[in-house]
Amino acid sequence: MQYLFAWRYFKSKKSTSAINIIAWVSVTAMAVGAAALIVILSVFNGFEDLVKGLYTDFYADMRVLPAEGKQITLDSNTMYKITSIEGVTAVSKVIEEKALLANGDYQSIVVVKGVDSVFASTNNIGKHIVRGGYEMGDVQNPGIVMGAGIENAVGADVTKGGFPLTLYTPNKGAGFDAVDGMFAFNITAKGVFAVQQEFDNKFIFTNIHFLRYMLSMTPNQVSGLEIKINGRPEKIKAAIQHAIGKNFIVETRYEQNKNLYAVMQMEKWIIYGILSLILIVAAFNMIGALTMLVLEKQKDIAVLRAMGSSTALIQKIFITEGLVLASVGTFIGIALGTLICILQLKFKIITLGGGGSFIIDYYPVKLMATDYVLVVATIAVIALLAAWIPAKKASQQLLSLKS
Repeated sequence: MQYLFAWRYFKSKKSTSAINIIAWVSVTAMAVGAAALIVILSVFNGFEDLVKGLYTDFYADMRVLPAEGKQITLDSNTMYKITSIEGVTAVSKVIEEKALLANGDYQSIVVVKGVDSVFASTNNIGKHIVRGGYEMGDVQNPGIVMGAGIENAVGADVTKGGFPLTLYTPNKGAGFDAVDGMFAFNITAKGVFAVQQEFDNKFIFTNIHFLRYMLSMTPNQVSGLEIKINGRPEKIKAAIQHAIGKNFIVETRYEQNKNLYAVMQMEKWIIYGILSLILIVAAFNMIGALTMLVLEKQKDIAVLRAMGSSTALIQKIFITEGLVLASVGTFIGIALGTLICILQLKFKIITLGGGGSFIIDYYPVKLMATDYVLVVATIAVIALLAAWIPAKKASQQLLSLKS
């Protein structure tokens, strides 16, 4: 019954036009808040999806590192244990070390990553090559694939024949050509990749045999393993960890970048909290609208009491009225927010600017069902709290039909 009364009160004209105006102001505020939440949360989803996609292309599904120190001494038994686990599709050996890349007077501190032939199967770095090719050379004729930021820093240009650069790495053995504990070797730039600035300004790739030679490492020593999987990460991680023991650390892609993902989620929730303030402001308008409606419907309340209606029923009527106001605003807001997102997805209306210096030139958007549930639940809670005050007041009024 309360739904019938609430809907009738919402549609009917009031004796004072101000009540209608305040009611529609609260509906409009709810609509604006709902639309803003849908749009902003969808944009955050789009950016999160974009960043995760880039990290997916650069990082492997899983990584194995030494629990202590910087190197792993592998044997055939350990490799067999890992490769025989169900869900493991590729295992790549890698060596990482900080180095200095020089081109005459131009220099840049880099992280050089020695990779084997399986490495390209564990990630999608190959599709981000923008100049040259994915070529690592061999021990006698090593090549590198560098980030676009490093290419710019050292003034290299792979399109002009790949002139030799000089790579300096730490050398504990301090063999020939060692200067101040550094080992120098000429190396040719073969390709340039562009993923995102964090990677482009930091990493270069070369073949693992050359880097192992420069670092005076034995054939069975590596910095870690990068693994491609097909299945549930947590299940496969547990299987790998059990197989190789506690001397190794196994990390999923999320754990390799957990600080980044945590910050992205925190930003999203902070924005959600700020935008929810719009809904709280709308709730004050709703309180005003319902309070005036209670005054408007004093005779109706008296009639209901005379007919034997309980205090709870009267309270439910006005709480339901608040939910009706919120529902109309929410429906309009969600429809508007969804329309904006669909137009952005299809026509890329709102651009990022930056003159093409960004990975994409428009705001990415991704609609998710969980955001709709979150927005509806948030508005429902705020509307219930806002409607409870005037509804409680209405249920406690003692009115007479004679007045």
